[in-house]
Amino acid sequence: MATDDGMILVTGAAGFIGFHVARALLGQGRRVVGVDSLNYYYPPALKRARLAELHKHAGFSFHEIDISEEGRLAALPEAGAVDLIIHLAAQAGVRYSIDHPFAYTAANVTGHLAVLEFARRAARRPRLLYASSSSVYGADAKRPFSEEARVDAPESLYAATKRAAELMSESYARLYAIPQVGLRFFTVYGAWGRPDMAYWLFTENILAGKPIRIFDKGGVTRDFTYIDDIVDGVLRVAFAPMKQKGPAPHRIYNIGDNRPEKVTRLVEIIEAATGKKAVKEFEPMQLGDVKATCADISALAADYGYAPKVRLEEGIARFVDWYREYVGRG
Repeated sequence: MATDDGMILVTGAAGFIGFHVARALLGQGRRVVGVDSLNYYYPPALKRARLAELHKHAGFSFHEIDISEEGRLAALPEAGAVDLIIHLAAQAGVRYSIDHPFAYTAANVTGHLAVLEFARRAARRPRLLYASSSSVYGADAKRPFSEEARVDAPESLYAATKRAAELMSESYARLYAIPQVGLRFFTVYGAWGRPDMAYWLFTENILAGKPIRIFDKGGVTRDFTYIDDIVDGVLRVAFAPMKQKGPAPHRIYNIGDNRPEKVTRLVEIIEAATGKKAVKEFEPMQLGDVKATCADISALAADYGYAPKVRLEEGIARFVDWYREYVGRG
């Protein structure tokens, strides 16, 4: 999707996935301009620590902006050199959307529109790879979730905003022939992750001897996908010819592990990695959540050779090692 002489814009570069993608690109010697609002959804100190890692690379530049503000992307000094956008900025979290709905329409709808408008009007007409979510499938989709399934019954506003972004991308692909690929991420975890996610909260509380909350009485199942496998998939798509299927240059793929595990199994693996037993509190399913997710990844495998490698036991062991080092350095 990208050329060798242009610049790559990574939105959400201080976020979990954005940081890892930007670091991998920089490791290949590519030039990356990162943008992020550094909001307070979780502590900005973690985001700044990620940025400090990225700034170790000479090819990285960063701008603290809110992409939902019209014209901010076009005003970037590097705007004219961008020929690939990897759009990972979003307001994440299903449960947070219950109490903070306007944050989701601003970041995930208006923000996505701003990226589309930038791609439409930028000098190099950059291609666009963007993040969607497994949440778009809702509670009733047949498992494993297929890209061919209907996705018109979202269980949360977060899911609705991510589906809206997909439809907006389809519109811009048809209207302006902007090549785009959307990736529906499935429960990404790993080092430098998000403190609001279950694997982080479980690790934190187990090490501190505090109770952990397990919803749906332990019946929840997730397609946990390690961050290195996600980055591998993103880069495969970014630097290979697009596999156009319909009249518009727009494709959507699942990117997951295809080996779902119960959350209770996740707890057992964290207990083994930390050497401590969890104090468990079982609670009902939370509003907006779904019971199970599982990705059909056959399309991404066929078109781009995607094949996740890191099993949950190995991935959690890596995360616990990183978490202890990160917390230990304050």
